[in-house]
Amino acid sequence: MLELEKTPLKDCFILKPRVFEDERGTFYESFNQQRFEETTGLKINFVQDNQSTSTRGVLRGFHFQTGAYAQAKLVRAVAGEVLDVVVDLRPDSPTFKKSFKVLLSNENKLELFVPAGFAHGFLTTSETSVFAYKCDKYYHKESETGIIWNDPTLKIDWEFPEDEIILSEKDALLPTLKELEL
Repeated sequence: MLELEKTPLKDCFILKPRVFEDERGTFYESFNQQRFEETTGLKINFVQDNQSTSTRGVLRGFHFQTGAYAQAKLVRAVAGEVLDVVVDLRPDSPTFKKSFKVLLSNENKLELFVPAGFAHGFLTTSETSVFAYKCDKYYHKESETGIIWNDPTLKIDWEFPEDEIILSEKDALLPTLKELEL
């Protein structure tokens, strides 16, 4: 069984798996293609699994791929806790330039479906995190771009002290939404 919860953004939703728990611990299916299709009504062929580890304060994003390489993702925190944030960058969408954030953790086992055409980023709020995600398109370096995490147009509240945020050089140099002219 898989529960679907809508978000305020068109086509973006949270999935909550059924978790079995006893004295040994827990068990759940983190992904089942048939259940995913039945629950969401989407036929998506995920082709790549990625995983990253981060320490507290690491912010990764906002990343996305463009054109034929735009990726849909199914994301989750395998260990620790992250604040996951998405921005709808589809000009024809009624939620264009709107954002949504959700706390993903090993505790709550929530997964977020990020449609193609969304920018995606996350911030590790626990001491460490292990973040995993499936993509429906392969990584294509030439199609990758992003938006700076503190874009003044988006006004994302990361709920974290700004002076404790750790960025890669690449992420620190990302353009603003206005500079991308979307």
